[in-house]
Amino acid sequence: MARLITRQEHDPSIVIVGCGLAGLGAAQRLLQHGFSKIRLLEATQRCGGRAWSRQFGKGLVDIGAQWIHGPSKQNAVFHLASQHNLLDEKAMSEDNQAVQRNGQPPDVSTYYTSSGKKVGQEITAPLEELYSTFNARSKKFFQSKTQPVHSLGEFLKLEIARCAEDWKGDEEMCNLKLAVLNTEFKIGCCISGTDSLDLVALQPFGEYVVLPGIDCVFPGGFASLVDAIRRSLPKDIISYDKPVKCIHWNGSFKSPNTPDYSYSILVECEDGETIPADHVIVTVPLGFLKEHYKTFIHPSFPPSKIDSIQKLGFGTCNKIFLEFEEPFWEPESQLIRLVWEDESPLFSTRPDLQKEWFRKILGFIILQPMERYGHVILAVLAGEEANYMESLSDCEVKNCLTQIIRKFTGNPLIPPPKGIIRSRWYNDQYTRGSYSYTAVGSSGDDIDVIAQPLPFTSTQGQPLQVLFAGEATHRTFYSTTHGALESGWREADRLNNHYVSLTSVN
Repeated sequence: MARLITRQEHDPSIVIVGCGLAGLGAAQRLLQHGFSKIRLLEATQRCGGRAWSRQFGKGLVDIGAQWIHGPSKQNAVFHLASQHNLLDEKAMSEDNQAVQRNGQPPDVSTYYTSSGKKVGQEITAPLEELYSTFNARSKKFFQSKTQPVHSLGEFLKLEIARCAEDWKGDEEMCNLKLAVLNTEFKIGCCISGTDSLDLVALQPFGEYVVLPGIDCVFPGGFASLVDAIRRSLPKDIISYDKPVKCIHWNGSFKSPNTPDYSYSILVECEDGETIPADHVIVTVPLGFLKEHYKTFIHPSFPPSKIDSIQKLGFGTCNKIFLEFEEPFWEPESQLIRLVWEDESPLFSTRPDLQKEWFRKILGFIILQPMERYGHVILAVLAGEEANYMESLSDCEVKNCLTQIIRKFTGNPLIPPPKGIIRSRWYNDQYTRGSYSYTAVGSSGDDIDVIAQPLPFTSTQGQPLQVLFAGEATHRTFYSTTHGALESGWREADRLNNHYVSLTSVN
């Protein structure tokens, strides 16, 4: 085996693929450790990846990541945002950081049915609490050697079915309760980024860590954090419009600048440029890896890594922002939930996407404060319906949602929205979806396998040639921005520790 080169003998060249929070975090951390030969390759024209703020209404809206989930001291994104003074006084308060929400969105919900009636809190509040109890119970199987069923959806339906036995004395009320509970399933699909909770594995579900704190947003959009990190980096460190075609590793590549030195890595870009490097940190979304794992790296991924890439779930959660001249909602409302009276979590049929894609919308989130956003609401939906929505025109989506709003509020005179903007993560060629989840048949072990650097052992060549970061590589914070940021820090620290250990040995 070739002698390992210490950092004192050679300042290692490091390429980072992807300029989302994982890539930016890795670059910032490497610079703090004293590495200087760093280059970020970004396939698009902007930083941020799945964190993307755009002008709409009176200010900025977040097309991708929007909330800091669990804004407390243990949250890397919250910690960094605090350092840069990017959050408002309420988000920074000790009381806000201490609240335990168990992953459920904080809201004052108003429920409307498909027959245009409002459902009272005396019905909805106990059902919200019931679902929260079932959800918490589902997380207890992580440490158990047995599980009653394979999926989260199956477990929740078993629990609900037991309760429904006691409701059968009043068939109309039973059906209404089941329809209300079905809205919780839609929220669950959006939280997990999945088409159905039947696809989410039950046993590993409890390994996901929910941090304390009431979810909050950046007053200046998530872009304010992205910009803060970017400004801390050298101006010429990022190459935009630079998609990577293939990463060649475990080789012996030369550079004209260092003819006597061989690099293990050669990064081949779509535009024909080749970049020799000692290490590459890959931060592309799991959806991109699922589509390109056969050609993105050479030699190919080990079979175990391919298996984990294929098994782990990666779905779509899309957003539709609507701006109105005047609000049609109640002033205190934070979330309007849509209850389709003919739906139940206990039975499901494959929808006719062309005719019923909009049924997957969980409701409308009211963006607050109005002074910051204007009269703007946000519809969120996940799964196949979210994918199909991307094929429609803005006009088709706007007209459809206008009819939905009129139908559920019972007010046919509500004017259509004056503006619309939406996400299309499924058809984005560099993401192919929104975020990861532990699908049935997968576990946290698959996340660790995806995160494991190549080569797997030092006997296979120069160690730490290809490293992996991104939300899908964080075992307990997958699907989150703080998971992505921490994963970038992790790989930067891994490289630094490697060279520190080499120096101490030598």
